[in-house]
Amino acid sequence: MKKTIIIFALLLIGTTVFSQKMITRNGKITFEASIPSFEEIKATNSTVSCILDEATGDFAALVLIKSFKFKAPLMEEHFNENYMESNLFPKATFKGKILNFDAKKLSTASTTYELEGDLTIHGITKKIKTKINLILTGGKLNTTANFDIKPQDYGIEIPSLVKDKIAKNIDTRINFNLETQ
Repeated sequence: MKKTIIIFALLLIGTTVFSQKMITRNGKITFEASIPSFEEIKATNSTVSCILDEATGDFAALVLIKSFKFKAPLMEEHFNENYMESNLFPKATFKGKILNFDAKKLSTASTTYELEGDLTIHGITKKIKTKINLILTGGKLNTTANFDIKPQDYGIEIPSLVKDKIAKNIDTRINFNLETQ
C-alpha cells in the first residue's frame, strides 16, 4: 500500500513539475469606445504578459495601464489621469481558466473554448465569461477573444461633459501569440 501511495505521489509531483507553460510578454489588447459621428476613442497595448498552463487550462494576463497608446497624446493623458487613475491603479489582471481545455486537440484549425475568470480593473474585480479562439501554428498558440467592459462596473467615472461621446460598452479585443517555455 505504501508503495502505491509513493508511486502515485511521484506521478502527481512529476505531472505538476513538468507541465508545459505557454507565455508571451508582447500580447496585444485593443479597446474601442467610439460613438458614431464623434472622435475615435481607440487604444492599443502591445506589451501584455500572458501565461497558459497546458495541463490545467489556467490562463492569466497582466496589463500595464500606462502602456495603452492612443492616436492623440491628450486623449492618452486624460485616460491615465482622469479615468483610469493609472498612478493609483497601474495594472489590470485576468486570472481564469479555459474550460474543457485539451492541449492535444490544438491544431491549425480554429478551436473555440469558453474562458471564464476574474477581471480586475481600477481595483475592482468582476467575473467574466467569453469565448476564446485558439489556433496552433508554427509552434505558437494564437489566442483571440473579444468582450465588452462597462466602465461603471469597475468604478470608472465618466464626466457628464463627455458621457455622450463615449460608448457605454467598451469593445475589448485580445490577441496573444503564446510560446512554450
